[in-house]
Amino acid sequence: MATTRDEKAVNITPAGRDQAPAPSAKYDEKADEIHEIGIDRMDSEEAQVLEGHLDVTEEDLLQAKAAAETLSLEEVFKLMKSVVSMHGRDPNFPHVVLEKIQEFLANEQNIRSNPEKHHDIISEMKIEAALIQSNSPYAEVRAVVDNTDDPSTPCSTIRSWTIGILFSVILAFVNQLFSVRQPSISIESNVAQLLAFPLGKAWELWMPYYEFTLFGTKHNLNPGRFSKKEHMLIAIMANTAKSLPYTQYIVWTQVLPQYFNQPYANSFAYQILIALSTNFIGYGLAGITRRFIVYPSYCVWPASLVTIALNSALHHEENHTVPGPFRRLYSMSRFKFFMWAFGAMFVYFWFPNYLFEALTFFSWMQWIAPNNLNLSILTGFQNGTGMFNPFPTFDWNVLLFDSVDPLMVPAFTTFNKTFGMAFFGFIILGIWYTNVWNTGYLPINSNRVFDHYGNLYKVSRAIDEKGMFDEAKYMDYSAAYLSAANTIVYFAFFAIYAATISHIILFHRAEIAIGFRNIWKSVKPKRWIKRSATGENVEEEDVGYKDVHNRLMAVYPEVSELWYLGCLVIAMALGFAGVAAWPTYTTAGVVPYGLFLAIIFVIPIGIIKAMTGIEVTLNVLAEFIGGAWVEGNALAMNFFKSFGYVTCAHAISFANDLKLAHYIKIPPRHTFTAQMVATLISTFICTGVLNFQVNIENICQTNAPMRFFCPGINTFFTAAVLWGTIGPVKVFGIHGQYKWLLLGFPIGLCIPVIFWLVIRKFPRNKFIRQFHPVALFYGALNWAPYSMSYCWPAVPIAWLSWIYVRNRYLAFWSKYNFVLSAAFSAGIALSGIVMLFSVQWARVSVEWWGNTQPYKGCEETACTIKTLSEGERFYPWWDANKVPAP
Repeated sequence: MATTRDEKAVNITPAGRDQAPAPSAKYDEKADEIHEIGIDRMDSEEAQVLEGHLDVTEEDLLQAKAAAETLSLEEVFKLMKSVVSMHGRDPNFPHVVLEKIQEFLANEQNIRSNPEKHHDIISEMKIEAALIQSNSPYAEVRAVVDNTDDPSTPCSTIRSWTIGILFSVILAFVNQLFSVRQPSISIESNVAQLLAFPLGKAWELWMPYYEFTLFGTKHNLNPGRFSKKEHMLIAIMANTAKSLPYTQYIVWTQVLPQYFNQPYANSFAYQILIALSTNFIGYGLAGITRRFIVYPSYCVWPASLVTIALNSALHHEENHTVPGPFRRLYSMSRFKFFMWAFGAMFVYFWFPNYLFEALTFFSWMQWIAPNNLNLSILTGFQNGTGMFNPFPTFDWNVLLFDSVDPLMVPAFTTFNKTFGMAFFGFIILGIWYTNVWNTGYLPINSNRVFDHYGNLYKVSRAIDEKGMFDEAKYMDYSAAYLSAANTIVYFAFFAIYAATISHIILFHRAEIAIGFRNIWKSVKPKRWIKRSATGENVEEEDVGYKDVHNRLMAVYPEVSELWYLGCLVIAMALGFAGVAAWPTYTTAGVVPYGLFLAIIFVIPIGIIKAMTGIEVTLNVLAEFIGGAWVEGNALAMNFFKSFGYVTCAHAISFANDLKLAHYIKIPPRHTFTAQMVATLISTFICTGVLNFQVNIENICQTNAPMRFFCPGINTFFTAAVLWGTIGPVKVFGIHGQYKWLLLGFPIGLCIPVIFWLVIRKFPRNKFIRQFHPVALFYGALNWAPYSMSYCWPAVPIAWLSWIYVRNRYLAFWSKYNFVLSAAFSAGIALSGIVMLFSVQWARVSVEWWGNTQPYKGCEETACTIKTLSEGERFYPWWDANKVPAP
């Protein structure tokens, strides 16, 4: 705890090169010397070439040259061999740098024999080695993350805890209360971080300086300047608290009479037990997997960089002029740039979201003939595929439809995602136009389920009064049918699960081996550790753990794996109690099932999310396994889905927060405590609000007050009945309707193998190296209900930012790119909230062409290529003797 108002900028450097983070005071002096006699003498063109070769800014280069002076040639060779082993197939690692390193290693014998003849490449490699050890090898990380730390900076203070708890309560309350509204209202963590800043500064100015002792530790009511560490701790608490308990969906469908109508689910004890279990069970895995998906430098976590950029924009006062486009120098500070971009987006978003909706759904080609079937299918935004509309939207929020900001994630992620979506889009068109699986009678791009009359499937006609499958009623009604796009989505889900496993085994097995070795080093008995004659630890750390951020964090006490393991055990015990103590008709084995599924996937999914910014969710796999395991029991399937999906999803989310704290240098124990407290508060607040909500008259019905129509709960109930009651065996089984979609598993398993073989054949091909099989399948997941009109606009933005500007004006890009992303997201969020509680809440609409044109013709009501007359139906195409169907 800091007890003084004074803050000093300190570069922490423990003794010894193996432990010491650079730059130290020695390096600072060396940097000044180089700046005075080295860089000034260097030809500007030569400096630019060196910066281009190493993908660094001038400031990064200066600092790295200072640290490079201390490295020997032997150390450089050793480090670079490890770098190639770890980053050789890393698409984030600069390709030009990797080629230089490979050239350096290929010529090792000559360089060792005649180092004076290879002075230039030795110098470059020393600088790159210094960059890896004293900073990050990734320009995007160096752009927003400091490579220095001051452990005396206030972090866990009365101020940060008060504001953090306040926002935890507000976010949990607001997000839970309006989660059932259509459209929903939610406050994201970046908005909370933005709003927390003036509160922290007001506390800094107006709270008295008062020191007191609590539990033997001195605290200060006003520890001085509101620090970025305090601010980020608040943001982590807000980010944790915004996530609602997934088990609320189970409770909703149990309690309400129009669903399963099980009164025992009104019990607060039952609700809080299953909520606490699913909310906390992910922490155990997140903590245990830190050495795989948090600590390694290759785990960039792109989403965290935007959060840090907002934090840096609000707290960094120093400003440097950078060269940029149009041959100009740009001196605007990050804070000023953020405020201008935020204000501009706050105002602009009123147009596409309220005043001129045609800017969002810019299906200008479809407007020529709104009722033309082919034109609408090929270019339509909402009910078409949008495959051939080059200018589909002018709404930035559309680009964020899957929370993957093109300014945030690497360009190869955006390109792969879009290519995958386009490739499968042509397959969807082929399926629909040829009426495969009767899809021609259904909308081409819908995520709904239909009956054999082409209408929405009415699950109530296939279940009894207890919500169990009723075969007689089912045979008197209809089988369930999927749209063309929805069939491809399920195929892609099956493929991406298999591709995730095979991709990680082939491309990242070295990193996983390093993680296991370091876990063993952390838990093995001290007597087994190799030591020198003087008793010093001589075991060498792996290169993935030599970056400066890990060495800076070594100053702070670590959270033991036992803490996380204890959290995991307690959460599982709560889950056992919640499932077994009430008549849920579910085996308590659902809890270890969810844990087992998460253990298999958490590291592969975590590595992919950390490197690409996209997340593979286990919801469909959990539904598939759960529905097959407890066929005919929708409630049991819901528990299988909740524990199977949420355990891994929460572990990934919490790991992202751990990386945020890692980058900002928040002590691990502070982060652990903040996450635990925020989750506990959020769980009790959400459960309390839920108890209030279920007693609102007509909730989740067409005449519900305040537009509490519960769209998410309706979807959850439909999925529960279809995949729990009817069951995936009838739909995807060996004799089922869509059995061919199961080919996704072997195809997904093989595609990464093909890419791996091609890359081995052409190891230096820059183009092939950028392909990512998991990201390709992820693109296909975005169909139904989204179209190419949502995905394509991100491509030119990603190219402009990550390819054009970054390659030509790296310093300019480093200063402003992530700040722009944070500003746009915050501007949209606050603008949307203001609109919702003002004009939209009052139901004030603006009726004119710009708001009505997007909803005409096939964009208003989805068109089909085949039609049915009244009372007419289509028929099953599979063997009804093996899988009965009406």
